[in-house]
Amino acid sequence: MHDTLFVTGASGQLGQAVIQHLLTTEGVSPARITAGTRDPAKLADLAARGVRVVALDFDQPEAMAQAFAGTGRLLLISTDALDRPGRRLAQHRAAVAAARAAGVGHVLYTSMPNPDDSLVPFAVDHLGTERALRESGLPHSILRNAWYQENLLMELGPALERGQWTTAAGEGRYAPIARDDAARAAAAALAGTAEAGRIYNITGPELLGMDDIAAWAGQVFGRPVAAVKLDEATRTGILVQAGLPPFIAPVLVASEVNIRAGKFALLSDDVRALTGRAPAPLAATFAAIRDAGPPAA
Repeated sequence: MHDTLFVTGASGQLGQAVIQHLLTTEGVSPARITAGTRDPAKLADLAARGVRVVALDFDQPEAMAQAFAGTGRLLLISTDALDRPGRRLAQHRAAVAAARAAGVGHVLYTSMPNPDDSLVPFAVDHLGTERALRESGLPHSILRNAWYQENLLMELGPALERGQWTTAAGEGRYAPIARDDAARAAAAALAGTAEAGRIYNITGPELLGMDDIAAWAGQVFGRPVAAVKLDEATRTGILVQAGLPPFIAPVLVASEVNIRAGKFALLSDDVRALTGRAPAPLAATFAAIRDAGPPAA
């Protein structure tokens, strides 16, 4: 089997970070890496370094199979097609079918925690993709990424300004992970540490509630911040007023309700097992933001 490592969604934040870790942390030769993206021009810098950059459109299944030809290990990063129910799952199923048609040796997929028991609307996409991989007969591994720590940064500035961090998560706890740590784990898994048939829970190093998160923000930035726990409707209204698209705000609130219900309360050492290094705590991510300059309110 060809030793090419293929990364889909390679121009996205996670995809670009995975490729950087393949090149630097894992020491993979650029000639072994293929980066798939809808817009190859966005990855001209990687092409200049010797990475093979190819056009990849999840809505064009036949072209996907051609792109995947000769691939040894494929990292299938979940797409951002959340605008229409069912579209993302259809894209993922097409990608799995294309990987099978191309004879890919091993597929790794970025899923989410506990997709089979979730209040998050798009959990069905991940559950359906995991099922498609099982039914395909392809050797595969699942990387169930916890919520990114960076998802909190959108509200960090306003929370510091007001001294209040609103949430619908109640007393629930979860283990957010820095995106770069998720990318480092994915790169290590793709380079060969992931075992076929395994589900890896890619979490941060600690279970945190919103009281903890607000306290860390206050401690790192030197300002008092308290978590304010709201019902779903009030929280959704705040997010819409802040400028989030009406179809995105309810999804974010649903994720907070999922935390409140204890369905994200998962802590794992799989990042260390894959990479040999523990993931960064949230306080370190906040400190990096502080050192780069306070976020705008």
